[in-house]
Amino acid sequence: MDKLLIEGGVPLAGEVNISGAKNAALPLLCAALLTDQPLHLSNVPHLNDVSTMLRLLVQMGVDVTLDEKNGIVLNAGGLNKPEAPYDMVKTMRAAILTLGPLLARTGRARVSLPGGCAIGARPVDIHIRGLQAMGAEIHVEHGYILAKAKRLRGAKIFCDLVTVTGTENLMMAAALADGVTVIENAAREPEVVDLAICLNAMGAKVSGAGGDVITIEGVERLSGAHHRIMPDRIETGTFLVAAAVTGGRVRLNGTSCGILDAVVEKLREAGAKIDCREDAIEISAEAPLNAVNLRTAPYPAFPTDMQAQFMVLNSVARGSAMMTETIFENRFMHAQELRRLGADIEISGNNAVVKGVSRLDGATVMATDLRASACLVVAGLVARGETLIDRIYHLDRGYEHIEEKLSQLGARIRRVH
Repeated sequence: MDKLLIEGGVPLAGEVNISGAKNAALPLLCAALLTDQPLHLSNVPHLNDVSTMLRLLVQMGVDVTLDEKNGIVLNAGGLNKPEAPYDMVKTMRAAILTLGPLLARTGRARVSLPGGCAIGARPVDIHIRGLQAMGAEIHVEHGYILAKAKRLRGAKIFCDLVTVTGTENLMMAAALADGVTVIENAAREPEVVDLAICLNAMGAKVSGAGGDVITIEGVERLSGAHHRIMPDRIETGTFLVAAAVTGGRVRLNGTSCGILDAVVEKLREAGAKIDCREDAIEISAEAPLNAVNLRTAPYPAFPTDMQAQFMVLNSVARGSAMMTETIFENRFMHAQELRRLGADIEISGNNAVVKGVSRLDGATVMATDLRASACLVVAGLVARGETLIDRIYHLDRGYEHIEEKLSQLGARIRRVH
């Protein structure tokens, strides 16, 4: 099993390119199921979750080819097996995103209940109830969602909880439904907007994406399209924090401040200097930074996927900070590993009080989920001595060549087999 070995204490410097967004790429790959014509996607990140999704689509009958660097062409004209089996999706929750497109296009679907990171309950009830409101007949048997419908029909759907994948699944299903679908309390994330842009390029009629009410006027069929996947805002944020805590000076290319305003605001509050360009972000900082309080919440508030990285920042900052996690109930598991490095963190329910210390010391730590892995990498970059991170397969699910990119910026990091 691979591990990462990091010798900390080096300020990051230089420039690096940000990859396409994993959380945008996965629903966009599933959108290919909605048409029998080719969907061309560029800026596709090379990640384990993307590879898993492509293997899943191939076994459904989708033809997948590479058209250029980081480009993929998907043709679902030969779609013949509308099923997502457990053995292919047990490590990836995003497979649930095949449910809506399969049902809308073929009238039936058999999709395993999802797996993924152990960061808390992420129920699929909203996906199921939404599709039932659109006329689908759905049963859950032996760990599978079994769905069928002659043709979905438009409906008014209220989401009890804001859910990104739920919004995306229902939006894709509604694109081929008969009539108008209105999704209320919809997710507002940029990845939802990116999916809507692609669907509209395919001939869908989606309006309101980016707000909390999305309206979809169903059409008879969708066509192929060309679409460039948006930059990964969480990779962007992770590299910004890494540069800040190491006292570095870094330029991130192919991204923008507009997709992570809350993160940029908190970094400036901590004392980092950030220059927002049209297609790049420049950051410089001098350690120590100032501790910042934060509370995670659905977009456009502070993202839960950046909470762990900011826990590292607060661990080496001046003062103390209160961090509140409102999205996932198990998302402080990285705190215990940070304590092994010398961090002063107290957990009480969904609150963490982090008191800054003068330094972290390298140690052997274990990643528990995707963003916890990133947090430990950032901690290793700032810690004194060597940090060995075990179970980095989580990291490979969401960060493209992270050790190579950090090495470009001067980090002393290598993969150990």
